Amino acid sequence: MKQQYTKRDILRLVEEEDVEFIRLQFTDVFGNFKNVAITASQLEKALDHNFMFDASSIQDFAGIEDADMYLYPDLDTFTIFPWRPQQGKVARFICDIYKSDRTPFEADPRYILKKELERAASMGYTFHVGPECEFFLFHLDDHGQGTTETHEKASYFDLGPLDLGENARRDMVLTLESMGYEVESSHHEVAPAQHEIDFKYDEGLRTADNIMTFKLAVKTIAKRHGLHATFMPKPKQGMNGSGMHTNMSLSRDGKNVFYDPNDEYGLSKEAYYFIGGLLKHTKGMAAITNPLVNSYKRLVPGYEAPLYLGWSATNKSPMIRIPKGRGEDTRIELRSPDSASNPYLVLAVCLAAGLDGIQHKIIPPKSLKKQVASFTQEEYKDANIESLPQNLGEALSGLKASEFIQKILGESLCNQYLSVKEKEWEDYERYVTSWEIEQYLYRI
Repeated sequence: MKQQYTKRDILRLVEEEDVEFIRLQFTDVFGNFKNVAITASQLEKALDHNFMFDASSIQDFAGIEDADMYLYPDLDTFTIFPWRPQQGKVARFICDIYKSDRTPFEADPRYILKKELERAASMGYTFHVGPECEFFLFHLDDHGQGTTETHEKASYFDLGPLDLGENARRDMVLTLESMGYEVESSHHEVAPAQHEIDFKYDEGLRTADNIMTFKLAVKTIAKRHGLHATFMPKPKQGMNGSGMHTNMSLSRDGKNVFYDPNDEYGLSKEAYYFIGGLLKHTKGMAAITNPLVNSYKRLVPGYEAPLYLGWSATNKSPMIRIPKGRGEDTRIELRSPDSASNPYLVLAVCLAAGLDGIQHKIIPPKSLKKQVASFTQEEYKDANIESLPQNLGEALSGLKASEFIQKILGESLCNQYLSVKEKEWEDYERYVTSWEIEQYLYRI
């Protein structure tokens, strides 16, 4: 149940819990947490929405003309960090960003998600999301910086002593639970040093907030164990990459609208249309759901990651699958996103695509009953199966071709995003890698 705080509640809690510092957190365009710290003496000013910061100092976030902006704390995101001192504690709020004229900042990712959630609400829907966040735990070097080294050999569902990250993962789960998370499960993943922690589904905005806090907590607790946690999609060649499978459902009047007991797969018309919308807009969304050059090193054959546009209620190889649970557990799982993405933007474009499918009654192709990886070229052709973008350049072209996704993101954010990501792709294409040196230097 979401905590409902008032201003009076916050002031009382800060005094009773001996909170000395409060972090006013917000998320930049690319999903990085930022913050400004204030002391408890300045809390009332922040709660009255009178705390201003210089947004132009954040690279690729706002122009000089948008320099002075306000941080509006969301009271229900108030959390005391359990890893900080017990005397003079540190708490935080996640904030919305408002311009100097007191209107919402259009390029605030949280605002973009809120707009889509309001659109869903106007149609009578509540959007629920359950993420599956994977990450790696690697050693630190002598300077305390992360490496890609591990002594571990564990795989799926292994336990200690084979799972060398077991203690760190346990502390992560306990820390998250002390912060109000309901953790459903945690386990070692398929690759050495790879882990997954799944927390219970929640309403869309709270889930995006939870993902951001989750990543911060995981990195912080890992450091305390002398490890480096990374959500990089593919940190090591020859191993499985890390994704963020995103389980979605819509409810109306407290009932899951994706469920129909009379359907072959237990799915309603709204569920089929939602799938249709996701498939229609996948290529336009890819630069958001998979935002890095490295993201596309994960989406390759042989490592369980999705490669093709399609859906299935019977196998897990396509991009969209329908997990076995029905009734209130009926959900659509999008398997392509990774945790390097900005969760506010990912959930905004996913919801927008699904609602577009419902509004325009977009019927998806038939469910893929056979593992896609085993298809022959003839079967691919007959099934009319398209591939996900194969690199960031293709994904950016997909975004530029999609007026629908551009409209969801808004002109300001979309222009910033494309500018930075096109430069990233251009730099990568021009970079001479160690692989090229090894392959060509001595024999050409």
